[in-house]
Amino acid sequence: MATPRTAAFYTLGCKLNFSESSSLAQRFESAGYGVLPFSEAADIYVINTCSVTDFADAKCRNIVRKAKRRNPESKIIVIGCYAQLKPEEIAEIEGVDLVLGASEKFQVLDYIDQISDAEPGWIQTGSIEEVHSFEQAFSFGDRTRSFLKVQDGCNYNCSFCTIPLARGKSRSPKIETLVDQAHQLAEKGVREVVLTGVNIGDFGWTDGKKESSFLELIQALDRVEGIERFRISSIEPNLCSDEIIAFVSQSDRFVPHLHMPLQSGNNKQLAQMRRRYKRELYLDRVKQIKECMPEACIGVDVITGFPGETEADFLENVDFIRQMPISYLHVFTYSERPNTLADEMKDVVPMPERKRRNKVLRQLSHKKKRAFYEQQLGTQHRVLVEKDARSSGLTGFTENYVKVDLIDSQLEANDLVEVYLKEITNSGRVTAEPIFSPTFPLQ
Repeated sequence: MATPRTAAFYTLGCKLNFSESSSLAQRFESAGYGVLPFSEAADIYVINTCSVTDFADAKCRNIVRKAKRRNPESKIIVIGCYAQLKPEEIAEIEGVDLVLGASEKFQVLDYIDQISDAEPGWIQTGSIEEVHSFEQAFSFGDRTRSFLKVQDGCNYNCSFCTIPLARGKSRSPKIETLVDQAHQLAEKGVREVVLTGVNIGDFGWTDGKKESSFLELIQALDRVEGIERFRISSIEPNLCSDEIIAFVSQSDRFVPHLHMPLQSGNNKQLAQMRRRYKRELYLDRVKQIKECMPEACIGVDVITGFPGETEADFLENVDFIRQMPISYLHVFTYSERPNTLADEMKDVVPMPERKRRNKVLRQLSHKKKRAFYEQQLGTQHRVLVEKDARSSGLTGFTENYVKVDLIDSQLEANDLVEVYLKEITNSGRVTAEPIFSPTFPLQ
């Protein structure tokens, strides 16, 4: 067939998926394709899926239908974690032409010309045990922020998680490679880089050997000129060492924002989840961060409704989180995942109860975030200016992750300006007034 000339991408899930989708889009552009927004009619649609997202099958079906409505003649390619775990399930979705696994997705351009000669629902997925290489990826769009993939896969085996089955063992590139990529991003005008991966604190595994550490990586990146900010997307509490916390607190480029998965504030549940720490260690990490960086934003992942979670367990979890000086929660309702240990556990929590507990935790998150924002009022911070997707105004994040609406409309996206935080708006953001003239933004 004639080579299609346009492609569009849709990404479900994490920042790691987003960085990989962006890199694939860049490869399509290099091959001569026009990359369109997903909302437009394209010749090829690439859907990057997630196995963590609830109702993955229903979401995937819905996205395929939307793509086919925009262009009934289009070819649909499904990639990502869900594609690796459930290729046959995806292949049966009406409209899907090609399903690519964890390794094969990076060769998507090699498969496109063969789609027309294949039956609908063509599957190309290999065994995850054979996936050992690290594929580089970073997002690049509006220059303001880039997600840089520094690690892939996971050597942990939490009882609820399918990521090791979908992405394989932990692996990373050389530090020099990532420093090179950071320099490239600086040359493109990117001012903030978010380090992303599956378990980035476990950075340094190459060909099954631990050759370097996450601390060594951030020390090297901190010396890259041109990148104003580095942000750590998420790090396991047992890997967030005193040395890492101290380094971030003293760095001019690594911002005071750490996201640490907790999952449960109950030690019984943590053991059942096969997490590698107890709540006492988590609390110690939070205290250490706040001692070194009182203004730091601390984000927390938590799962509710895990098998065996009694009402008393849940209340203990809520009380533990309430007492900690954390800033916000990402709340996940536990959902069964085939081929995980948790899927075989007894004492299943009914779904209505899981949802009730989720609501309680989301309300707690709202209060924690509000309290954190209130602590920041009347203080000065630096904001990286972005265009607001919801309006014609300007927005941005402070270094410690306060979402602000900027009063001065003369600023431009990618300006880095000193601001004064004034008040919390009805939308839950903070109004920020630039201190320096927009003609001479702080560089």
